[in-house]
Amino acid sequence: MSRFLFVVPPLTGHVNPTASVGGELLARGHEVAWAGHPGTLEPLLPDDALVFAAIDDHLEAVIRAQRERWLALRGMAVLKFFWEEFLIPLGHAMVPGVSDAVTLFAPDVVVADQQALAGPVVARGAGLPWVTSASTSAELVNPLRTMPKVDAWVRDLLHDFAGGDVRFSDRLVLVYSSKALVAGEFGGEVAFVGPALSHRVERVGFPWERLTGGRRVLISLGTLNGPAGERFLGQAMEAVAELDVQAVMVAPPRPAPANVLMLPSVPQLALMPHLDAVVTHGGHNTVCEALAHGLPLVVAPIRDDQPTVAAQVVQAGAGVRLTFSRARAADIRSALASVLDEPEYAASAGLVRESFSAAGGAAAAADLLEKVVAG
Repeated sequence: MSRFLFVVPPLTGHVNPTASVGGELLARGHEVAWAGHPGTLEPLLPDDALVFAAIDDHLEAVIRAQRERWLALRGMAVLKFFWEEFLIPLGHAMVPGVSDAVTLFAPDVVVADQQALAGPVVARGAGLPWVTSASTSAELVNPLRTMPKVDAWVRDLLHDFAGGDVRFSDRLVLVYSSKALVAGEFGGEVAFVGPALSHRVERVGFPWERLTGGRRVLISLGTLNGPAGERFLGQAMEAVAELDVQAVMVAPPRPAPANVLMLPSVPQLALMPHLDAVVTHGGHNTVCEALAHGLPLVVAPIRDDQPTVAAQVVQAGAGVRLTFSRARAADIRSALASVLDEPEYAASAGLVRESFSAAGGAAAAADLLEKVVAG
């Protein structure tokens, strides 16, 4: 029996893979704990999960407000804000709590999300092996490679904070995707394990009796997408009103066409087997969950890693990409009709699904983590 400590930021999409891998480790008899924001973690983890507070409610509220400011930015200001006002300050803020977790829990391995920079810093200081949980594959292909000055600036920030680039471990990087989506050559430490979906806890209810026959689509833009998100959702409602589908739209209540089921949140993973396609902003979790079920996608990326993820979907032939800020109802309707009616999109999504299944998911990730302990 070994001890594994997961260090995560207060972001659902970054917690979910660790919940699955941690659940697999628990099922094997290991001891597992998480360090992060308890209010974010507890709804996503088993009832008896051990959680150490590395972020309190006040800091989480500040982070949420910062992310809302981030949504209003454009161009290089987005990247500058992300690093200087979010990622590096979050790293500094989490160090004391992660240090306490390491002292109290005494893990054999620290598994740090790539945006939880405190994890590697504390692990190195304690002489512990650390592993990266890559909750998005975008940074693996280094999207800043075409902007060497910006790339050097990011590396300088990391050097000032951690003495080096700690985004990825040189021992093991768990990537919740497959080479069917992520092109390139990678070192031996990079392990494509596919989406980690088992052992997940979804506590959100769903009116299953309101699902109708025929084709169904999910329309979801994640959280914190601001006024631009409201515009896109309005256009999406108009788009599906003229299609022979039932749309499940994740949004606050508002007037909607008869074929739109509007809900503030859904048990997304449980809903996937009941769908025929997904419209999304390109969040890595949503995209990979859809493809794990062989569902084609309409992807309208907004920022951050989403354009890279959208490009992966298009390259795989598993979906259609739209321009988020300019997409109108007719564009969304046409794209959705394409992925629903043209069989090559579903066929390509099926090939990605097969590659995900072969990668092994949470069980494969747990196997690799056990090997880290064994040396």
